[in-house]
Parts: sequence; C-alpha cells; structure tokens
Amino acid sequence: MHVYTAPVVVPVAGDPIREGAVGVDGGRIAYVGPAADAPEADETTAFTGVMTPGLVNAHTHLCYTSFADMYGNEKEFFEWIQEFARRNPATADEAWKASTQEGIDESIRHGVTAVADIVTAAAGFAPLLASDLAGVAYWEAVFIDEAAWEVRRGPWREVVTDTRAVNNSDLAVGVSPHTLYTLGTNVGKSIAELARTLDIRLHPHLAETAHEDMFVRRGSGPFAFMNRRAGLDLEIADGGAGHSPAVQMDKVGWLGADSHVAHGVHLDKADRELLRDKGTAVAVCARSNARLEAGEPPVAALRAEGNAVAVGTDSRASSPDLDVAAEWPVLRRIALSQGDAGDGLDEWLVRAATEGGAKALGRDDIGALKEGNRADLAVFDVPTDGDPYAALVAGAAGKCTATVLRGRLTDR
Repeated sequence: MHVYTAPVVVPVAGDPIREGAVGVDGGRIAYVGPAADAPEADETTAFTGVMTPGLVNAHTHLCYTSFADMYGNEKEFFEWIQEFARRNPATADEAWKASTQEGIDESIRHGVTAVADIVTAAAGFAPLLASDLAGVAYWEAVFIDEAAWEVRRGPWREVVTDTRAVNNSDLAVGVSPHTLYTLGTNVGKSIAELARTLDIRLHPHLAETAHEDMFVRRGSGPFAFMNRRAGLDLEIADGGAGHSPAVQMDKVGWLGADSHVAHGVHLDKADRELLRDKGTAVAVCARSNARLEAGEPPVAALRAEGNAVAVGTDSRASSPDLDVAAEWPVLRRIALSQGDAGDGLDEWLVRAATEGGAKALGRDDIGALKEGNRADLAVFDVPTDGDPYAALVAGAAGKCTATVLRGRLTDR
C-alpha cells in the first residue's frame, strides 16, 4: 500500500476532502478519505496543493507535437489544414514516433493520464501503446473518396485489426473517420460498420468551422474547392445534403453512445438535442478554435441543456500546449459571455475534464478517485483555502507539480 496525501483532495466521485489521502494497491485505488483514517502504508508521499484525478484529454493528436510551429503561422483554418497534406508524406516513421513520445511526455507533465488520441501514421501507435496512459488511440481515415477506398480499405483495416491483436496496454484501439468533408459518404458508412462489427469506439470531428456547414448543406465553399483541387470526389459535393453536419453525421452512422465528437462549435439547438438523444459527448477545444478563427463552442447552451461534455486541447499545431487545465479559464470566460450565470460552473468544468472525459471514452474506471479505479492522480500548486474548484479553474494551468500513473509517481 502506498498512500498519497494532500491538503485538499478533490475526488470528483464525492465532496472535496480537507487533509485527504488516496491509498493505492496494485495500481488501483484502495482508499479515498481523510488522511487520519488512511490504512497503514508501506510508503507515504505528502503533496502540497490540491490533488485531483488525472485529467483526460478528450481530443488530441499527439503525433503532431513536433508541428508546433504551425501554431504560430497565423493561418486561418482553411489554409492551415492544407499544410498537413504537404508535411505528412515527408515525415518518416521515426519522426512520427518521436513526435508522439514528445506529446506523451508533455501530457503527463500537465497531469493528463488519459487521452483520446488521433493516430495519423501507424508508427504513432508504438509509443502510445508502450506508455502507461489510459484511453483510446483512434486510427484516422482522412482524404479518402469511394474510388480510393476500394484500394485502401484492406490495408487501412489491417492496421486496426493487427494493432488490436498485439495490444496489451490500457489504451484501446478505435477509429477516427476524420470529417464529412474529407471522406466519401459510403466510406464513412463502411468505417461505422467496421467499428460496430469490431465493437470499438469512433471519434470524428464535427461542426468545427462554418466552412464545414456550408459544404455539408450545399456542397459549396472552400472545402469544395479544396477537394476539387486535390482530386477528391465526394458524393456530398453534388449539391450538398441540405441539412446540418450533425444530421448528416447521424445518417452515416458516426453518432451513438460508442462515439464522441470533437469541437462542436457550430451546433444549433436541434443539433445539440440530436447528440443528447444519441448519447454522444462533445469534446470542446476552445483554445484551438480561437487560434484557427473557427468560433467559440456553445459552452453555456451545452451545459444548460445537459449535453455530455469533455475537454480537449487538440494538437500542438493549433494549441500552445497540451495542458487541459489551461482550457478551464477560457471555457469559463466563454460560458459567462454566453449568458451562463456561473453557479457551479467551476465544478462543472473540472468534472468535464475528468469524469466527463472518461465517459466520452467509454471508461468508468478513470476520471474519479474511488475504490477500484485506476490510481491516476494529478497535483496542482493552487491555493487550498476556499473553493478548490475555483482555485483549479483559475490557477491550475501550468501548475501541475506531480502526476501519478497506475499508482506510480512519474519522473518529471
């Protein structure tokens, strides 16, 4: 038994505990409660600050950590996204592995212990599955029309099946059909069918930009131009679908309790209701949206209407860091500017980045400190008097002082 103590423990599964402790045995939580009542320990580690469950980054692309220069290139989304088509083919497998490992290390330093990570190059699976992170590694399908799918379907599927066959980590393998504007409709349906056949999770991007809405509804706009120039022949480009991206995503089978979507910036009331009905969570990535001039996610409406919400950073190509806690003050400002009264908002935000992320990934053993859960902890150097949720939201960014993965204190 190893007992970790802190002046304040925020279990998420219960009320904050003053002078609290978490007991760990065999990588699992065996005790949560007052330090004075903790079981006898072989070892004890005393932290200062506030201890929480490890944070969940519910949308990221760790393989793009070495693309951080793109964050500062000042290109708007449409120009920015085309950079990947030029850079990705020139990136060697060893570079993908190194970039992914760099992202893993940065995430852990920020108290992130679980991820929903999009894997663009198959080489990126190796460092992920060798790590102690929990979550899902999603194999990406992007820029594929029906003609290309006939050729690429077999090799693409083999990456999923072969990786699952050798995977013995706590990161499951899922699939990420990128977007409605980079995949053919029948390709998207095929990927959804594969996911249900294999009983694995899906994670697409939804309603990130107004350009996407224009393309899906009318088959026009910058993305139609981009695809024509790239020789991508998508069915929806012929006049559009006549409805929102969320409705179209449901039609191709990408929504459900086994899926969560990234961004959700341009979701109207009916779209949000559809996601609730389908049991599909939204991973909001406010700093990335701001950098790419994509707009602001409807945080206040998502909260008020009861949508399941998680928090992501997106990649270093569109975010200044992989610090999930740095999303909190931005999301708080957005919610208040959209009319949220603020009552309970800080707690809601902390929950979104812990148990909300866990639920989005289909996990019930992470994101909260309770007996039987994975022993993943994060400690933040924030004030311990007053409301710990407010202290975390206001001050935890850049202030993670310790991360515990599967009960083991990590080197920083």
